[in-house]
Amino acid sequence: MTATGKAALPATVTWGLLAAWAVHDSEELATMGGWVDRARPRLRAHLPWVPERVWDRLRVSPAQAGIAIGLMGAVMATAAARGASTGGRSRFYQAALVGFGAHAGGHLAQAVLTRGYTPGVVTAPLVVAPFSWWAWRRLGAAGVRRDDRATAVGAALLLPAAALCHAVARRLAPAPTSSSGDSG
Repeated sequence: MTATGKAALPATVTWGLLAAWAVHDSEELATMGGWVDRARPRLRAHLPWVPERVWDRLRVSPAQAGIAIGLMGAVMATAAARGASTGGRSRFYQAALVGFGAHAGGHLAQAVLTRGYTPGVVTAPLVVAPFSWWAWRRLGAAGVRRDDRATAVGAALLLPAAALCHAVARRLAPAPTSSSGDSG
């Protein structure tokens, strides 16, 4: 307990964001590269209205996945460090925490839409969502002011940040070498 009677904020709340992100993105790193090619027959069968050029554009090589994940890792490490240095009060940290948690829903929605496994769907409900919910509650228990509106706006900015990481990765790494787009 602190002098104000609030629970002290453990480092697991702030640095835990980076740890939870690393677990989640390890799954993505292991499965993202080449996933569209492997899943394309299933995707075509369940989503026949999607043009082939969309599947082609979504293709990611293992190198591209690694670069994008590394760049996003720098963002998450910075957010965790800001959270640790401010006792969880950093708006950047709080936005990253909420955005990380909210993106679990996107993973689940993708799996439902595509009717199967998508990269990150295993750790989204097992690591991402529970950690984010727990950490957000711990911030409140420690008396940390949480600005829900500013945090939501900041969290929404993580989507373009992730897109930028992928765009940079596409410029830096070679495109995938094989495609299922020409067959059946």
